[in-house]
Amino acid sequence: QEIGNYTKVTEFILIGLSKQPASQSFLFWALMFLYIVTLAGNSMIIFLVGVNPQLHTPMYFFLSNLSLLDLLFSTSTVPLIVVNSLQNFPTISYSSCFAQLTIRAFLAVAECFLLAIMAYDRFVAISDPLRYNLVMSSRVCIVMALVVWMIAFLLTTMPILLFPISFCGHNAVNHFSCEVQAIFKLLCSNTISLEIMMMVCAVISMPVPLIFIFISYLFILRAVLRMHQTKARLKAFSTCGSHLVVVTIYFGTLIYIYVKPQIKKSQDMDKIVSIFYAAVTPMLNPLIYTLRNKDVRAALRKVTCGANASSTQ
Repeated sequence: QEIGNYTKVTEFILIGLSKQPASQSFLFWALMFLYIVTLAGNSMIIFLVGVNPQLHTPMYFFLSNLSLLDLLFSTSTVPLIVVNSLQNFPTISYSSCFAQLTIRAFLAVAECFLLAIMAYDRFVAISDPLRYNLVMSSRVCIVMALVVWMIAFLLTTMPILLFPISFCGHNAVNHFSCEVQAIFKLLCSNTISLEIMMMVCAVISMPVPLIFIFISYLFILRAVLRMHQTKARLKAFSTCGSHLVVVTIYFGTLIYIYVKPQIKKSQDMDKIVSIFYAAVTPMLNPLIYTLRNKDVRAALRKVTCGANASSTQ
């Protein structure tokens, strides 16, 4: 459709690795492997937390929420990239691209706030263990999880509803998927108001949870240093270790993608980092918690031994 001197965009061309066909086959098999491990790992966490009464605690409730977010985030991006890696210059419709962009943003923001809630949970568990079950009751945990999802939904939809966007002219996206920054460069509508709104939402969704996590861990550190027994200190640090590793990887990747200056020469590196963000990070989270957490390992052994016992009968 012609609009003035522009052609209305109805689909986008995803460049990806189309200019490097030798790398497409490697990308296909690598992403297939990562996605299968992601599905298996996160599904396992959700299943174990659901069936094992010993894991019916606030910490594991939020961990299952994190696994669900990782599962949905990876599914919203990786399968499409896998399919497109077999094609040269694949296309995606405007509506599909817009839906993918919105869903990814929603899930990413939700994970930022969920990691902040998980830090608060660790703070309460370590600094006030006697009142932990009262403060972090089942009702409170459910409400906190719902608030996380609601805030993420509002922060994602507000810029879209308040400032409708339009594309015209160029429709080649130099990325594997509909990444926000790659799509933003193709806008032909006035973006000043949208940029301000997106900046406000970005500040609320990334620095605010990160600062909250930092403050929570300062209080956790103070509580741990007050402990007299070395064993108690080590136990406190071990319960926080997995969460700290996940926070470092997740926010570190986000900061690299969205905070660093945008330079044309860094576009290929941005693609690699986006693959890490979409495929590797969701895979790492269940591995980190499984390898470092004795309760999850015990639950896994219990389920495995039970399955083996039933199969031998």
